[in-house]
Amino acid sequence: MAVFDPLARPTRDAALARLNAFLPNSGREYATSRNVDYGPSDRSNVSMLSPFIRHRLLLESEVLDAVLCRFAPSTAEKFIQEVFWRTYFKGWLEQRPSVWRTYKRDVARLSSQINEDADFAQRYSEAVEGRTGIACFDAWVGELIETGYLHNHTRMWFASIWMFTLELPWQLGADFFYRHLLDGDPASNTLSWRWVGGLHTKGKTYLARSENIRKFTNGRYAPGGQLASVAPAFDEADVHGRRPLPHARHEHSGSPAIVLITEEDCVVESLFPRDGLRGGVACLATSHRSPLPVGEPARHFAAGAAEDAAARAADYFGIAITRCDEADDWANAIEHACRQADVSTVVTAYAPVGPVAEQLAECHADLERRGIRLTAVRREFDDLVWPHATKGFFGLKAKIPNMLEQMQRDAAGAAL
Repeated sequence: MAVFDPLARPTRDAALARLNAFLPNSGREYATSRNVDYGPSDRSNVSMLSPFIRHRLLLESEVLDAVLCRFAPSTAEKFIQEVFWRTYFKGWLEQRPSVWRTYKRDVARLSSQINEDADFAQRYSEAVEGRTGIACFDAWVGELIETGYLHNHTRMWFASIWMFTLELPWQLGADFFYRHLLDGDPASNTLSWRWVGGLHTKGKTYLARSENIRKFTNGRYAPGGQLASVAPAFDEADVHGRRPLPHARHEHSGSPAIVLITEEDCVVESLFPRDGLRGGVACLATSHRSPLPVGEPARHFAAGAAEDAAARAADYFGIAITRCDEADDWANAIEHACRQADVSTVVTAYAPVGPVAEQLAECHADLERRGIRLTAVRREFDDLVWPHATKGFFGLKAKIPNMLEQMQRDAAGAAL
C-alpha cells in the first residue's frame, strides 16, 4: 500500500504544491465527488491538505484566499465549509476545555482496563489489529496504521462501526485515530467521534449502512448483515459549560526575544516581525497524545513539520534554532536558548486546547520563576472564527460570507 507522496514530505513547499495541484478541483467537482472513497491509490477527489493545515504548514486563510481567487464563493461553497469545519471544532473546544480533560481521563482509565479485563482486551485488540472479520473495517485499520490517513467519509463509517457494531468505547476509538492520523487534532478528532455518538449534537448519531458503504466505495465493500441496525445516542454525566475565549496577544511587542516553534504552528515567519528575534527552540508534544504508542507516520509527519518550520525560521530571521527532543524538559531548553541569546522573553504561536497547550502551561510558571516571560500570539483568523463556534456548526455556517468579506477587507487594509 503506497503512501500518497505529498504527505510523505511534511514541508511547506509540499503543502503549497498540493494546494496548487488541487485548486482546479476545489469547486463543483469537489462538491459532487468528495464523499467517494476510491481507495488509498486514488485521492484525486479530495484535497489531502488536512495534515498540512493541522500543523499550519499551510494556513486556513491561505487556502481560502487561493480558492476564492479561482472560484466564486457559491461555486466552492462545499470546500470552503470544510475549511471552516476544522476551525469551528477548534473554537468550540477552546471554549469547552473540560471536554478534552474528560476525554483524556477516560482514555487513561480505559487503557488500564485493557490490561485488567481479558475479554475487553481481546475485543479491543481484534479491532485495532484489523481482525474483526468485517472486511472494510479491517482494511481501513491497515490503511490508517500504514499511511496515517483515511478518507473523511470512511472515518465516519469506521467510528460508527467501532461504537455501534463492535460496541467499543468511543474514547478508545478516538484515541486510536489520534495516535495514527497525520492530521490528528485534539478538537477535530475528539469532537467528530462525539458527533457520531450523539454527544456533540445531542441525540443525533451516525449509523454506518452497508448500502451507503457499497455506493461510496464504488462497490469495493458491502458488509451486508454485519453492521448494527441501530445507533442509540450516548449520554454523559459531565456537564461541559462554556468559558470565554482566553485572552491572547495578536502581535509581539518587538522586544528582543527567542521564538518557540511547536507542531501547532509551523509558519512562524508570518506571525512575528523580522527584527527582534535572537534565537529559537523547536519542540514537539507528539508523545503526549496518548498513554498508548503513537503511530510512526504521525510521529514522522509532526517531527518533519517542526523541522521544516525551524529551518525556514532560521533562514528568514537569521537566527540559530535549537531542536529539542519531545521528551526533553521544555523549560530547560527554553531557558538555555534565552541565556545563549541574552534575552528574557519567549514568543510562540498560541496553542489551542491539546498537548502543546498543556506543555506550555506546565512550563509557564517554571519559566516565570527563572525570570523568563512567555508570550503567545494568536492568529487573526482564529479570533475571527472562534467567537462564532458557540453552538452547532450551522450557526457559524451562516456567518461564513461575512467572515470572508472581513478577511478581504483586512487583506486590503494590510496591503495599503
